[in-house]
Amino acid sequence: MYEQPAKPDERDIAHMRDAMSLAEEAERFGDVPIGALLTIDGRTYGARNEKERRPDPTAHAEILAIRSASEALGVWRLAGATLYVTKEPCAMCAGAIVAARIERLVFGCRDPKGGAAGSVIDIFASQAVNHRVTVISGVLESETAEQLRTFFLARRREKAAVAPGPESPGVL
Repeated sequence: MYEQPAKPDERDIAHMRDAMSLAEEAERFGDVPIGALLTIDGRTYGARNEKERRPDPTAHAEILAIRSASEALGVWRLAGATLYVTKEPCAMCAGAIVAARIERLVFGCRDPKGGAAGSVIDIFASQAVNHRVTVISGVLESETAEQLRTFFLARRREKAAVAPGPESPGVL
């Protein structure tokens, strides 16, 4: 049931750019720049990663977008929805996508350390899950990956700048 188009359509690209803008907001608040946009019935619900800001380990962009749409619509089943996210979802988010009955997942870059849409595990391909999600990966892949690379490079530089250096010999 997977769909892997050679070229994403204009709608997918536009929504991924909007998700990237939400990721920029997350970074401004000190969170890892991940953004998610859920579309359903002509409505759009956006969210950004807020794990640090809240602090809440479940405050991933995908979870927050799903919660926002469910609360606004008064339903937990989001049949017909498409979720756009800048990075491959983790296992928690993949489970929530399945549980919410989301129809399509469109994501940017892969997550080789924790991705649950094929990089580390594939929740969506499992015969054990009770709902099939169409997965489209690699939409604005290089741009979304660069957004994360830039963020983590800056973080490493910040940590290196405040890390104590070796003490000078003879200094007490």
